[in-house]
This record gives sequence, C-alpha cells and structure tokens, in this order.
Amino acid sequence: MTREPAPRPEESPGRGGPPAWLQERLFERRMVFVTGRLDDAVAARAAAELMTLDATGDGPIELSLDSPDGTLEAAFVLIDTLDLLRAPVRAHCRGQAGGPALGVVAVADQRSASPHASFRLAQPTVQLSGAADRLAAQSQHHLDRLWRFEARLAQATGRPPEEISRDMQRGRYLDAREALAYGLIDAIRPPTP
Repeated sequence: MTREPAPRPEESPGRGGPPAWLQERLFERRMVFVTGRLDDAVAARAAAELMTLDATGDGPIELSLDSPDGTLEAAFVLIDTLDLLRAPVRAHCRGQAGGPALGVVAVADQRSASPHASFRLAQPTVQLSGAADRLAAQSQHHLDRLWRFEARLAQATGRPPEEISRDMQRGRYLDAREALAYGLIDAIRPPTP
C-alpha cells in the first residue's frame, strides 16, 4: 500500500517553530522538534506534526526535545498523542528535559539522550487566582494532574510513584548516565544526523 507524502508546509508554523523551508526538510525526514518551554502552543504544534506524520506513513518518527520546563497540560497533550500514534516514536533529548517535558521523553517507544543532556525531575510551577473556594478547586485539580503525571513517570521508569514524587519535590538533577540508570531513557547516543 502506498502512502502519500507528508504535506509541505507553506508557512512557518508560528512561535517556536522553524521556518517553512526547514519544516519541509524535517517532514521529509519524519522529524519533529520541541524546543523551549513546553506550553500549550508548542504542544499543539508538535501534536499536529506528529499526527500528520503518523497519518502519512508507518515509519518511525524522530522527536527531538530540548525543553527545560513546561505545563502539565501541555505535557499531557503530547503524552496522549504519543499513546495514540501507530508509528513508533524515537524521542531524543538533545540538551535538557525538565519538569513535565521529561515525561514526553519517558513515554516514547524508544528513548535516548545526547551524552551531555541533563534531566530535572521537578514539579511545575502553577499560578492560581480567584476567590478562596476557586483557589481550593484549582489547587486540587493541579494536585490530581500532578499525581497522574508522577504515576505515568513511575510506569515508564519502573520506579515507585513515591520515589518519583520525592525526587520531583527535591528538584533532582540527572545527567545522561543517571537518567539511563533511573529508567528515563534507554540509550545514550549522539543526535541522529
């Protein structure tokens, strides 16, 4: 069965995205880049790219991540997207993965990091506002999402959820070798050329 090639983007995908000519080359190589803070816009763009590549072929998709932090909501957008894809996703941490962003690497089918990559298990910051009852509801919602995130990291790493929670509360840093031993990645290798 032949599949049609990935569509050629005509415009730059917006904030945080590469120029259109580079995006076209990345699509040809089935590559998606997530750089900078993982927020709703970055997650939506990356999810759309991943789903488009999945729809246009069964070959592996390369996800290159360099994100020091992000929101739980944005991380769950990408985690849920990775769960739905048929094509295998090879996530590679090029520089750093921190807070919710490291969950994206941890749940991929194949997980690797560059030799000098760093990982930070950290709770995301959250801004709450409103009346006391609204603050309480927002706080509880955030804690529920954080618990689900820690449980997902525990599942991906094989570590107890309590250990993940403690390490996130402490803001634990890991180098590539420590991340490999911790179960966040499967291999240390240079980025794919």
